[in-house]
Amino acid sequence: MQPAMDFLIKEEQLYSGALSCRGCGWALLARHLTSILGPDAVYVAPASCFSIISGPYPLNELKSTVVHTVFAAAPATATGVRAAMDRQGKKDVPVVILAGDGGTFDIGFQALSGAASRGENILYIVNNNGAYMNTGVQTSSATPYGAITTTNPDGSFKKTWPKDLMGIIAAHNLPYAATCSLAFLEDFREKVEKAKRMEGFRLLMIDGPCPPGHKTDPGQSIQIARLAVEARLFPLFEVERQQYRINYRSASPIPTAECLKLQGRFKHLFQPENKQMLQDIQEHTDEYWDRLLKLEEISRNHNVSTVRTVQAG
Repeated sequence: MQPAMDFLIKEEQLYSGALSCRGCGWALLARHLTSILGPDAVYVAPASCFSIISGPYPLNELKSTVVHTVFAAAPATATGVRAAMDRQGKKDVPVVILAGDGGTFDIGFQALSGAASRGENILYIVNNNGAYMNTGVQTSSATPYGAITTTNPDGSFKKTWPKDLMGIIAAHNLPYAATCSLAFLEDFREKVEKAKRMEGFRLLMIDGPCPPGHKTDPGQSIQIARLAVEARLFPLFEVERQQYRINYRSASPIPTAECLKLQGRFKHLFQPENKQMLQDIQEHTDEYWDRLLKLEEISRNHNVSTVRTVQAG
């Protein structure tokens, strides 16, 4: 077993105070992320919760440069910032996108795919809280099946499954992509450190607690995030050039219902007439986990075959 990581932040890269809601994951995410990337990093923020949390001009929560841009253009803006840094000989300055799922899964997806395909030297952080939380909790393509938002027809719930962003981004053959949880800070910090050392387009998707949108107790944000991992609703894994590695396996996985029942957006699922939906979510979760296991096994076999080929040659 590896020794526990020292989470003591020696020099804060955030100013005191933030405009986030109580229990919001963005504040904790930004605190640890900036402590690793340092004061010279340049952050690009599209329209999102963080564009509000970081503060209106001339205020700034981060002790770094923050470039605000429109919803669809964060990767394009970051591409220009990266080119400017390189032109000035500042190739070691991290250029980082801080986006929500709306600006990643939906409105900013074309620019994301373009930057990934070009191999831009950018670190993309997506705080996936499963809806357009900043503008009123509207459905996005990251919204979980069965969740209530303000834009479901007739006050109903979402009846389609969320987009598999990690599968799509892995198909771009990136140097590095990974999922992270704020309930597993050691894993999160290790992945940020790893992404920092790499070049090319890297993406980290964070499970983003959002008490107003998820209808949860602000004091339970980290507990619910942990339960999401334990229930395999948000598995922790990484992908390097389409090679998969699972980072956490629960010794005793819990039913998905144990995590869902703490979130008001899913309360209707526990009515007798919706019992089948809970079963569907459990089956979908199990199928995704099985697929990850198979992808990891294929990756392991591929690496062995590659080593043997090299040795034979």
